[in-house]
Amino acid sequence: MNIPSNLKYTKDHEWIRVEGDFAFIGITDFAQGELGDIVYLEIETVGETLAREDIFGTIEAVKTVSDLFMPVSGEILEMNENLSDEAELVNKDPYQKGWLVKIKITDPAELDELLTPEQYESMISE
Repeated sequence: MNIPSNLKYTKDHEWIRVEGDFAFIGITDFAQGELGDIVYLEIETVGETLAREDIFGTIEAVKTVSDLFMPVSGEILEMNENLSDEAELVNKDPYQKGWLVKIKITDPAELDELLTPEQYESMISE
């Protein structure tokens, strides 16, 4: 199981990579494995400012559809356009090419409430 040490995690299996005032959000390797083959993403919240734990879109796999939750409050600046044609990038490379959205963080203090890699690993191994 791949759990990069430079990311923060949520109980809902999203990850966040902070780069200054901005951040990239995706789903974890564990989540993509549980979902199976991802076929479609619906993210219609670009340009919106959402609160932590708000739904910013859905991810559709062959077996199921799951909501995507904001790890922290922020404005959604862009969606990863590569996923429009290649949703399977989320399966192949969930932490790099398979990122979902880029946001501008509005409340950096919320980052402290997210799970560390060790806490996330402990949660999924229970």
